[in-house]
Amino acid sequence: MIGEVDIYGLFLPPLLVLAVLAWAVSALLRRGLRAVGAYGWVWHPPLFDFALYVLVLSGLAGLWSVWAS
Repeated sequence: MIGEVDIYGLFLPPLLVLAVLAWAVSALLRRGLRAVGAYGWVWHPPLFDFALYVLVLSGLAGLWSVWAS
């Protein structure tokens, strides 16, 4: 990930943009999983939420690296 993302003249590191996007995506996934009752199978919900966020962030970073190259 080299370079910056230009948002109306504000240069941001790509990881910051991906982190905010991953937070939004994981929030939607958490809401969906809670609605279906999947959290009944989860031993430690905050740990699961963190792991879900890390997985989404790494997936987005992988997609970004493929798209940017």
